[in-house]
Amino acid sequence: QKYLCSNCNNILKKALQTLCGHRYCSACLTWIVRNNKNAICQKCKEEDPDTLGEESLLAEERAFGDAAINKEISELRVHCVTLGCSWSGIMKDFEEHQSLCEYALIPCHTGCGHMVMRRKLADHLENGCVNNVTVCQQCQCVLASSEYQSHSTSSASRDGCRFSEVGCAFRGSKEKMKEHEKSAVGAHMLLLLQHMRQLKGTLCSAAKAAQGFTPQSELNMNKNKLHVFENIVAVLNKEVESSNLEILAFRRQSELDQNIIRGLEMKIAELHRCLTQKDAGLSSLHKSLLFSEQASYDGIFLWKITDVGRKLQDSVTGRTVGLYSPAFYTAKYGYKVCLRVYLNGDGTGKGTHMSLFFVVMKGDYDALLPWPFRHKVTFMLLDQNNREHIIDAFRPDLTSASFQRPVNDMNVASGCPMFLPLSKLQSPKHAYVKEDTLFLKCIIE
Repeated sequence: QKYLCSNCNNILKKALQTLCGHRYCSACLTWIVRNNKNAICQKCKEEDPDTLGEESLLAEERAFGDAAINKEISELRVHCVTLGCSWSGIMKDFEEHQSLCEYALIPCHTGCGHMVMRRKLADHLENGCVNNVTVCQQCQCVLASSEYQSHSTSSASRDGCRFSEVGCAFRGSKEKMKEHEKSAVGAHMLLLLQHMRQLKGTLCSAAKAAQGFTPQSELNMNKNKLHVFENIVAVLNKEVESSNLEILAFRRQSELDQNIIRGLEMKIAELHRCLTQKDAGLSSLHKSLLFSEQASYDGIFLWKITDVGRKLQDSVTGRTVGLYSPAFYTAKYGYKVCLRVYLNGDGTGKGTHMSLFFVVMKGDYDALLPWPFRHKVTFMLLDQNNREHIIDAFRPDLTSASFQRPVNDMNVASGCPMFLPLSKLQSPKHAYVKEDTLFLKCIIE
């Protein structure tokens, strides 16, 4: 189970571990975060929907690559499930095998729509593929293998290129001929140039021979050939001019399209920037709303801590040192404070007691409040059977830095490092922890 993605439930690919301890494929986590604002870990929802915490929020920057699990997966023994294939090996070699497996069904690359076994592809192309093509040696047409035989018998009746006199061997239908003449202008020009050079040599020979009484009929024949070639050159020039105009028009249109694309890309970038800013604003607003829902403004604060067993174990192993409560206020415009609890103890109480501390935080109205903080603080751990609450109280040491006006976000915590023995916290005689939940209360007079 630990090798399966918490989203797609397939074998993990580039495994990432989230703060809540669950694992996702890298691509799965990216997809979830991009398509869900404030995405919550689905596994956390399934395991305990009533105790979802901030660690269950999914974000790419809050996850880290799990190199250990990736290494374990790469060394798992696997085998190919393709019918007929007997390959087996380790996972890191499996992808290479998939691309080579002789028994795997693959689509024919000609686009004929058939799925064929890789080892039988050559036979399919030779004997069954309707899209496998052959080039006709007489007219250079590209044909499906099934059409080649019938084409060969009829190619003799097809029209030849009008540049056949200068060496072009293409033959084909009228439609194919038009395409050929458009695409082969350069080749035709080269053929014509060669023949013009040959003709020039012939005419020079004829002019010299004319002085030796060459027959007039031969001279006339050469002149006729020259006239034919001049007409061909004129046609080619018109085609070249037409092609040049088409190329110029295409280039202009391409430039216009590029300008439109650049403009759209700039708009998309601007929209993306705006969306990023709005997402950040919404995230900040969401945090503010959560804080507003949990905040107290009368100096009395009740803190519900769930999943106590796991959090205590995390404290013992050092994975989580201490837990901070949400902030609360002594009055509407009073001091901003919070609690910090070490379930496995801190300082003199480490490993033997639960430690509970009081923290003065930087608030919005500190400039108007008297300093140092001098109010009496009372801690209570509630017995959920209402029999024996644990109560401890202290008055601030006015010389301690913990109770002066905060310079940073929080002052150094101060309180009771030996608030409650761990043996008593877990004792069945009391109901300090019930249904894996405990309640701490703070009263500021």
